[in-house]
Parts: sequence; structure tokens; C-alpha cells
Amino acid sequence: MELLSNLALGFSVASSLANLLFCLIGVLLGTLIGVLPGIGATATIAMLLPITFQLEPVSSLIMLAGIYYGAQYGGSTTAILINMPGESSSAVTAIDGYQMARKGRAGTALATAALGSFFAGTVATFLVAIFAPPLTAVALKFGAAEYFSLMVMGLVMSVALAHGSVLKALAMVVLGLLLGIVGTDIYTGAPRFTLGITQYADGLNFVAVAVGVFGIAEILRNLEDEHDREVMTKNISRLFPNREEFRQMIGPVLRGTGVGSVLGILPGGGAILASFASYTIEKKVSARPQDFGKGALAGVAGPESANNAGAQTSFIPLLTLGIPANPVMALMIGAMIIQGIVPGPNVVSEQPALFWGIIASMWIGNLMLVILNLPLIGLWVRLLTVPYYVLFPIIMAMCSIGVYSVASNTYDLYAVAFFGLLGYVMSKLRCEPAPLLLGFVLGPLLEENLRRAMILSRGDPMTFLTRPISATLLLMSLAVLVLVFLPQIRKRRDEVFTESDA
Repeated sequence: MELLSNLALGFSVASSLANLLFCLIGVLLGTLIGVLPGIGATATIAMLLPITFQLEPVSSLIMLAGIYYGAQYGGSTTAILINMPGESSSAVTAIDGYQMARKGRAGTALATAALGSFFAGTVATFLVAIFAPPLTAVALKFGAAEYFSLMVMGLVMSVALAHGSVLKALAMVVLGLLLGIVGTDIYTGAPRFTLGITQYADGLNFVAVAVGVFGIAEILRNLEDEHDREVMTKNISRLFPNREEFRQMIGPVLRGTGVGSVLGILPGGGAILASFASYTIEKKVSARPQDFGKGALAGVAGPESANNAGAQTSFIPLLTLGIPANPVMALMIGAMIIQGIVPGPNVVSEQPALFWGIIASMWIGNLMLVILNLPLIGLWVRLLTVPYYVLFPIIMAMCSIGVYSVASNTYDLYAVAFFGLLGYVMSKLRCEPAPLLLGFVLGPLLEENLRRAMILSRGDPMTFLTRPISATLLLMSLAVLVLVFLPQIRKRRDEVFTESDA
């Protein structure tokens, strides 16, 4: 009964006229940036963070959440119609979705992606509602040592799930941690790594780092790779699958929802991993695995359900522990801090309207996406014909305006340019940027809890091993690191990510 009353509170908050409007704006923006390759949810949310200053906390977070899961929908449109995933989690959808479009089944593929995503989003929303409160109750028992160990585990998991070399991912985490401690020491007041620039005394601007690494670097990559693609629009008028196609969808959608719901919680891009895991499972259980890569319906239904479920359940560690599961969740933490909200387990008790309003808005947003996306397919198709050289100056201008408006600091613009070039170089070196941003966000929190735990234990490092929860988390982190370095695991991991990059 308590769950029902909490959900009733959430729906009463999310269904207010203002919050419905911001939810609609969020899902429309999310679909738009998902459809237009080269922008991405991370860069868009980073650019819009300054706008949230003037909004109510619930409205701003509902809008930002809508952008995130709306981008999962939009990414599938470009993956299916032009074989270019708007979002990385939609990359696997392009394998069979584009082949379906080439065979004149674009409408069926688009409807399958939308309906599978809606079902997965609905299930994942209720999973968040069910599991978030118990996890919050557990998190309230955490002390400084437990939080330090939890953040260590989060960073280790982001390394294990990052694309490419484990050593490169570790290097990105370390670089993120070092960037995170730029500024003034919280205990001694001494400046650290500021290079004598007083504007960096409060640390590097989080928005500048995020926009540079994800926004500007993505623009540079897209300018380098830009070329014309054929847009498949044949038979796009038949949007709904027939009875046989519905029957074929049921199994993949259910399995994809289950896989995505579990993997989405993991730090480091669980939604991306979920879509590839779902595709692998569908190929193994299929009676006709030879059809995959040639337009198999299960190759669209499973991964699309998985990535949307993963996007929703990634809110669980954010809302319960204040730990980001991916770069977008790191930005959401930034938005909460901007609004004066301390992320963590106290949110559910101190801000119940915010907590349950966000959860309820996820289901409303998913319903909006289904109702709006299919009738507006023609609009999204026309947007795909806009040349990228027209879009990128507008995107860069908005990035610069958004970053400067945060603190009116010109040095933040220099930081955007620097981190944009750094992100581009990292992509050339095949270094995943997500661990860097997670390290940057968690670095100050990691340091604070480490030093607090050492002060409370009078300098005894054994406090991390004598406290049961802390010791368990550290042992799990060590086990994950050992596993990813085992030859057999490394071989299988390399095979998975080679397939995902293909």
C-alpha cells in the first residue's frame, strides 16, 4: 500500500500542467538530438544545465530525464533509416533495422523499436519504484568508509564495462580523478593544480569538461566522417506490425527488458552493454541465427527493449546512492547540486515529491514518446536531410553560450576548447571518455570520504577492511579487476567490443 501511495504522489506531481509541459519538451528534444547524429544526450544536457537555474527542481530534472530516454528512441530512427546510430546504444539496432528498411519494412522496424522501448520503459519504471526505497534504506547505514568503497567499486565497474583496453580505461579514470581535485584543498585551503590561475580555485567547471569531451569532440569526429547516406523511406506508411510479427516480438522484448533492467544499474554504460548482450542472446536462442544481419525482427526488438530498460534503471543508483551509472547520470547529479539538492539516500525522505515525481514522469514520458514518435516519423525523416555543415556552427555556438552563462568565466571557454581537442585525441587513441567523466565527478567525493574515514579512524587504514559492508565492496572490486585481466575473460571481452564497433 505504501508503494501505491508513493506512486500516487509521484503521478500527482508529474501530471501537473507545468511538469507535463517540461516532460513533453524533454522527450521531444531527446528524440530530436537522437535523430540528429553528432549531438548526443550528454552534450545536450550539459548545454541545458544553465537553463535549469530558473526552473523548479522537479521540472528541470523531469525535462533532463526526458531528454535522456527520449534520445534512446530517436537514436533508433537514424539507425534504421540511414544506418547511422544517433546514440551509441542504438548501434546494434542498425545491423538488422537498416536491412529491414532496405527490404521495404522501415515502418515495421520503427514501430517494433517504439513498442518494445515503451514496454521495457514501463517495466523498468516500476522496477525503479520497487527497488529504490529498500536500497535507500540500506544506503542510510553507510558511513564514510562504505561510501569510499562504493565509489571505488563504481569506478572499477566503469573500467570493466568500457570499450577497448582495460589499461586505457584505467588511465582515463586516473586522469578524471586528477582533474577532479583541481582547485582548493577542502581541508587545508591550499591551491592544487591550478597553474596559478585564480579562476580555477573552485575547480574545473563540470559543464565545460562535459561539453568539451562529449560535445566538441563529437563535432570534430562527425566533421571528419561526414558523408552522404541514403535515407530508406520505402513503405514507411505501414507502421504497425501484423499478428505474426507481434508474436515474433514477444520473446525478444521480454528477454531484452530483463537484460537491460539488470545491466542498466551497472556503472560505465550499462544501456550500451545491454543492447549488445540482448543481440547476442537473441542470436543464440533463435531457430534461424543465419537471418541476423539480414533483417531479423528480433535483432531490433531485443536490443531496443534492452537499451531503454537500461536507460531507466540507471536512475536507481542515482536516486538511492547519489552515484552516477553513466555520464548522463553524472550530469543529473550536477543539476541536483545546482538546485541545492544533495544527491544520495536522503532525497527520498527530504524530497519525496521530487523522488517520486521523477519516477512517475518516466512512464508518462514513455507514453508521450510512443504517441508522438510514430505520427511524426515524416518530420524526423526530413530532418535527416539537413546537411551537417549547417548544424555544427549552431551546435558550437550553443555549447559556448551555455558554458559561459554558468559562471561568466572566459577561462571556461578555454577549457571547452582544450577538452574538446583532448576528447578528439582520445577517440583517435581509442580511449573511452565515459570513465574520465565518472572519475571527474566521483574524484572529489572519493577524496572527501577517504579523508573523513581516516580522520574518524585516527589514521587507521584497516577501517576499510574491518567494516563488513566496506570490506565486501572492496573485495568485489578486486574480484572484478582480477576477472577482466584473466586471459579467457579478456579474449571474450575483446570479441564482444569488436562486434559492437563493427
